Amino acid sequence: MREHLFHLDPDNTKTLQSQIRELMVTAILDGYIPAGEKVPSPRKLSQELKVARNTVMEAYSHLVDDGYLEARERSGYFVSELLRDKKPLAVAAEKNCIGPDWNRRIGVSLSTQRNIVKPPDWKAYDYPFISGQIDLDLFPSSEWRDCSRYTHNNAAIRHWATDHFDADTPALVEQLRTRVLPQRGVRAAENEILITLGAQHALYILGRLLMQDQCVGIEEPGYPDARNIFSLKAGELRGLPVDEHGLIVDERLAGCDYVYVTPSHQAPTTVTMSLQRRKALLAAAEQYDFIIIEDDYEGEINYLGTPSPSLWSLDSGGRVIYVGSLSKTLAPGLRLGYLVAAPALIQEARALRRLMLRHAPGNNESIIALFLSRGHHDVFVRRLHRVYRNRWELLRDELQQHLPDTALPPTFGGTAYWVEGPPTLDCRELQQRAAEQSILIEPGDVYFMQEPLPRHYFRLGLSSIPLDRIASGVEKLAALVRQLS
Repeated sequence: MREHLFHLDPDNTKTLQSQIRELMVTAILDGYIPAGEKVPSPRKLSQELKVARNTVMEAYSHLVDDGYLEARERSGYFVSELLRDKKPLAVAAEKNCIGPDWNRRIGVSLSTQRNIVKPPDWKAYDYPFISGQIDLDLFPSSEWRDCSRYTHNNAAIRHWATDHFDADTPALVEQLRTRVLPQRGVRAAENEILITLGAQHALYILGRLLMQDQCVGIEEPGYPDARNIFSLKAGELRGLPVDEHGLIVDERLAGCDYVYVTPSHQAPTTVTMSLQRRKALLAAAEQYDFIIIEDDYEGEINYLGTPSPSLWSLDSGGRVIYVGSLSKTLAPGLRLGYLVAAPALIQEARALRRLMLRHAPGNNESIIALFLSRGHHDVFVRRLHRVYRNRWELLRDELQQHLPDTALPPTFGGTAYWVEGPPTLDCRELQQRAAEQSILIEPGDVYFMQEPLPRHYFRLGLSSIPLDRIASGVEKLAALVRQLS
């Protein structure tokens, strides 16, 4: 039985029995005491409310007669099973009618921002062509369990269970510094690394610390969450076009204070920024005096050629801030990201993070540090490369067969295809019609900032869909595209 606190209003003129009945009915209809749940015994409730036990007994008797409660011999009183399918009432509606005007008090409306939305039941779809989720059949559950078990002995618990204030787990910082980041050419000292709750957390910290009414350049199309985060503080968001080599470097960069890029696999087009373009962007940062925010969200998902060096590794002027995470490889639900920047910026970022959440959960940090140190992550990434490459190649072939000339294959792999449909295609209608056939796709209009929003793009992810469903899924989807065009 769940514990509930009940109290009577001494100024209420109704009888005690009526008040008790109203208390119980309200708790039941509002969903606080679900069907089948045991309610407090008459003796306990009478003691809590400081009324006679017979008064509670009479109230319960009426509630049984009214169908709210049922009495079970030698067990007590329970909420009637007949109410199991009854949805709770919207109890907040009445309070909102008489409470403060929150629309006036809330300084900024975030719920109206355009975001990437994925249905929570995406696993139920036969053809989940979505990004940002993992195939649970590939997750190294046994290795993760072993690391988790090891970090839950008494000695380990004494370490991570304490409040570290603003400090990170040294073992995790060391693993990132010596094992993960060098694979991207990022060489950083301990005081240049901050652990965050995912890459989005790092971007929010940067937006809060740096963007005070300045001009921020972002890719167009680009990552919606970065756009929404930066819009909270930036004075101007400037859309910068991309082509088959990544962000176009030209005079449109002049006047930008910060430029946000996703060079490894541009979000959402998945193109990889060429080495020549990377060097040109760094030269432009010097020429126009702006800072580059490099979001290397899929830097490790490269299985078609030599990895491109990160902008951080090419930078000699200290103009690059590096953001990364383990979400695309290990698991998005772990929310493990990291920020690499100059010590002065990391110091302030650490202070801001302390105000927000002090530090990331120590138990997760310890498990991940051990997982990395034992080489499990490296093995897992190699396995993902084999699996993703097979899916990537099959999806490429099926698109070329059923939707020719609609998608440009990414140069270095990745976990998605960006598809440009016929000009008359409405991606939102396609999404709805596809869902009716158990096909899940991502509409492309959310990635654009320009008006009117282009409606004929959509994105097909491959990280979550089994290999044997790709061909039939693309064939069904192509038939829908032809119908709607």
